[in-house]
Amino acid sequence: MAGEAPLIEFRKVTKIYGQGEAEVRALDGASFTIKTGEFVAIMGPSGSGKSTAMNLIGCLDRPSSGEYLFHGVPVASLDRNQRALLRRNYLGFVFQGYNLLARRSALENVELPLIYKGIGRAERKQRAFEALSKVGLKGREHHTPSELSGGQQQRVAIARALIANPDVILADEPTGNLDTKMSREIMQLLCDLNDNEGMTIIMVTHEEDMAEYAHRLIWMVDGKVERDGKPSGGGGKR
Repeated sequence: MAGEAPLIEFRKVTKIYGQGEAEVRALDGASFTIKTGEFVAIMGPSGSGKSTAMNLIGCLDRPSSGEYLFHGVPVASLDRNQRALLRRNYLGFVFQGYNLLARRSALENVELPLIYKGIGRAERKQRAFEALSKVGLKGREHHTPSELSGGQQQRVAIARALIANPDVILADEPTGNLDTKMSREIMQLLCDLNDNEGMTIIMVTHEEDMAEYAHRLIWMVDGKVERDGKPSGGGGKR
């Protein structure tokens, strides 16, 4: 739609930790926009600000200055409860360490976001079964994390991120704990979600070959966006 606001927009965003000699500028005037349906990788050396940017996008932290807009709404104008609702209803999180409950089955782990949203038990279970099937885990619903491989655990985490129908999936080093074969499987799953369902995906990674699956790369250095364009290999690796 012409004139539609970007899904995410950073306008000269700065994030400062500490004071005086201990001051660290984790972000230093970073600006970029991300449109609905994009698959964007954020990369950079250690201390570049990529993880800080992800935390701000996920409303887990707030900028020191500048503006972060979500669907055109300045996130700084939202109170604590409104930011929590934004996270719950519009954002899906996938972490390097899976963050699954060890004593709960795959089905129970995937259901969790719907419990927080007050969805009834029958609907929760149906949607959790569907989400696990979508990520290739049909038949594994009642396995606990210890009974699943690392790649399968990450698939559970992706199903959990998907179940609330978020506007965007934020993937923080999603293949960091996986071997090459499993990493490729997880990246292909994210590509399928992007290609077939139009899911917006923002991924922080330090692995160039994983970034090649994205259509666009934001390269950060010293808290600034140094480069914004296609990955070195052209992107869109499938």
